[in-house]
Amino acid sequence: QVQLVESGGGLVQSGGSLRLSCAASGLSLDHYVMGWFRQVPGKEREGISCLSSVDDSTYYAESVNGRFTISRDNAKNTVYLQMNSLKPEDTAVYDCAVVRATPPLTTVQAMCVMTLYDYMGQGTQVTVSS
Repeated sequence: QVQLVESGGGLVQSGGSLRLSCAASGLSLDHYVMGWFRQVPGKEREGISCLSSVDDSTYYAESVNGRFTISRDNAKNTVYLQMNSLKPEDTAVYDCAVVRATPPLTTVQAMCVMTLYDYMGQGTQVTVSS
């Protein structure tokens, strides 16, 4: 059974930092493109950062570029999202997701822009106060 379990969300002041973790079980991230989506009630899900296991390429949405960093720990089969310089508009539920890597279709850009996924976690709330 595949599980993606997110952790690390919470309440932080504007300008602060958080690191989200996504522990995967039931699959190896070596065969997937992995990413972080976020969603605010009433708005569409947004793919904000994606990372490919095929070539280690990354994608960042313009809204987070330069502030967020995606990474993974192969030994722990875990994906991280380091979020710095947080803003109130970053407040959302953050979901970890993976899609099987099938080059050339499942690029990091494709996954994030089209919010493609095969599996998604339950989400973790991030709230940034002003």
